[in-house]
Amino acid sequence: MSYITTWSGVHFDPVHPDPELIRIEDIAHSLSLLCRANGHFKYFYTVAQHSIACAREAKARNLSRRVQLACLLHDAAEAFLSDVTRPVKALLPEYSVIEDRLLDTIWEKYLGSPVTKEEREAVFEIDDDMLSLEFKEIMPEELGDRYRKLKADICPHRENEEDVEKEFLRLFDELKD
Repeated sequence: MSYITTWSGVHFDPVHPDPELIRIEDIAHSLSLLCRANGHFKYFYTVAQHSIACAREAKARNLSRRVQLACLLHDAAEAFLSDVTRPVKALLPEYSVIEDRLLDTIWEKYLGSPVTKEEREAVFEIDDDMLSLEFKEIMPEELGDRYRKLKADICPHRENEEDVEKEFLRLFDELKD
């Protein structure tokens, strides 16, 4: 089989992504059920919650709505590929190529054009800053003090997955226009 079946019933090939088959509802649903840190946090904190927090941080930094939306979607490829922890991903260059191609396809579909180098850097700076906060608050383990750069008032906590999915879709609708 060269495809996965998404929540909405779409047969999707994540290795050869067809943008017409990418559904924001599939992304929101899947990410609201995927736990950050490969499930090793002290409680269930989802990839969708992390993505929402990143989008809110981009807003707090007065970044464009486009960058806010890119932040919301920066882990969207995980909805189709799952996640691989950073130490393992560093050893799997082919996986990273597949993930990057899929993420670029998702960004282009929903942003209308590829992200620029500067936009990508802003998104992943926020991603790393948020990771620092999440580990400090949820593990607790200090991964440095990058969390000190955060401007949004964000406290990672457990939320109902259905509420997270709805908030992801609400925020997507707000930012896409």
